[in-house]
Amino acid sequence: MAATSATTLSIGSNTSASIKVGLLSQSKASGVKFTSKNYPWSFSALKVTNSVSCESESSFLSSESCAALKRSYITKARKHNLRSYSYVQPQASYKVAILGAAGGIGQPLALLIKMSPLVSELNLYDMVNVKGVAADLSHCNTLSKVSDFTGTSQLADSLKGVNVVVIPAGVPRKPGMTRDDLFNINANIVKTLVEAVADNCPDAFIHIISNPVNSTVPIAAEVLKQKGVYDPKKLFGVTTLDVVRANTFVAQKKNLKLIDVDVPVVGGHAGITILPLLTKTKPSVSFTDEEVQELTVRIQNAGTEVVEAKAGAGSATLSMAYAAARFVESSLRALDGDSDVYECCYVQSDLNDLPFFASRVKLGKNGVEALISSDLQGLTEYEQKALEALKPELQASIEKGLAFLQKQPVSA
Repeated sequence: MAATSATTLSIGSNTSASIKVGLLSQSKASGVKFTSKNYPWSFSALKVTNSVSCESESSFLSSESCAALKRSYITKARKHNLRSYSYVQPQASYKVAILGAAGGIGQPLALLIKMSPLVSELNLYDMVNVKGVAADLSHCNTLSKVSDFTGTSQLADSLKGVNVVVIPAGVPRKPGMTRDDLFNINANIVKTLVEAVADNCPDAFIHIISNPVNSTVPIAAEVLKQKGVYDPKKLFGVTTLDVVRANTFVAQKKNLKLIDVDVPVVGGHAGITILPLLTKTKPSVSFTDEEVQELTVRIQNAGTEVVEAKAGAGSATLSMAYAAARFVESSLRALDGDSDVYECCYVQSDLNDLPFFASRVKLGKNGVEALISSDLQGLTEYEQKALEALKPELQASIEKGLAFLQKQPVSA
């Protein structure tokens, strides 16, 4: 595993102090503003120094991260009896691999992860066209070193020593292709990639984006079990996009500041299995029955909204990349020792009778530290009925994934 400290503040000329800070938001979007007369910092157009204040200007830093940054920065400066600060130079420590980095999600995702001050190495893998993506990204003056890996023969090398693996690999549905055709192709891709992860970086956090997530996560779990390296705390289905959409739509509907809005989304990651718990929205806000139904349906069908807007020429790649990057950053913060990291994700669960279920979880150095059950308490009649309605469909998706793997033996 990587070193436990991910970022170093170089304050003045000879003194340094450590601080943990992430670039992407945990559950809210905010910003940090550094005021200084001198010493512009070239990373992410931030400037640093004589004072630190947090404002809701950027969608990349959460208010919690801003507060932590300010406290740590000031505390460390006082400890070293410093009256002025010159510049901030993060020292990244974590290695991330993106499998499927040349695709519609993979490319913007790689760019966003390249921006993280916690990432020291970024490995990009795909079957074709990844060399150009890596060359392009390598020109960005951020801390991480970018390496490219092409084809099956280089898959193992792309995973050596990796702390976080992100898997957006897969194919979109094409004319004449049935849903079963699409499922079989993507399921086999996930199976093959997770086999390689098991062989080369079994302790890494694994983030599954490849659809259908409701089925591909159980497939990944079974592969890891058969390889003898399954740790349910480190396997995640990335459902962050559902939360991002819920937060956005609720803020728009209720004219709220987006930074303040946090809507937990539970269940799965497709259709009616996506259940936004609108009554659990923070800050507390009231909805009419019509608003609840309208918002729930929109969040569940938001992917179709994008496909239709793109007139069949694509799907939700940019918003998915943003959401995945946010989840990666949360994972990196947790790995680095941040004790206050919460995200909704699809994991092995005992919150109900489903073996896999999306809910809010607390993340730590070893992955999932706790499943947050309180969101499922005190549901409205509408939410409770929706929860019961999604269970058969989610269970069927889980069983479909396991049935696929029974026909496709795991390689030794």
